Amino acid sequence: MTGFGSVAQFLARLILGIIFIAHGWQKLVTQGMDATKVAFGPAGMDVPYPDLAAYYATWVELVGGILLILGLLLPIVATLLIAEMIGGIVFVHWDAGFWNTDGGYEWPLALIAGLLAVGFTSAGRAAADSYLLRRRRRRTEVV
Repeated sequence: MTGFGSVAQFLARLILGIIFIAHGWQKLVTQGMDATKVAFGPAGMDVPYPDLAAYYATWVELVGGILLILGLLLPIVATLLIAEMIGGIVFVHWDAGFWNTDGGYEWPLALIAGLLAVGFTSAGRAAADSYLLRRRRRRTEVV
């Protein structure tokens, strides 16, 4: 990957990571888990298994956001976050249509596009996954 491609990959991971960390932090600290569980429940978005969904969303966003920035376990992290976004589209946003301004699925769909781009392509030089892969290759070459 070229120098600019590596920088672009890092910036994409950084931006997505900040977005997910902010949303996870909001659920955990700003609102608090009790309010988040209520928001996921029948009085709010009426997501199936609201307590489980609230914890999943909170922690996958917080930890996943950090791992995105570090560039660590990218395919796994992207898969878990994409699963969350699909759940949001299906259970929360679908009936509102496409446009984000109407509560639609435009925003989670855009996040899925970003996650596909950073999770399933070359991570770039500034990613822990790339470092670990280079280190592993060196070990196998020595043996």
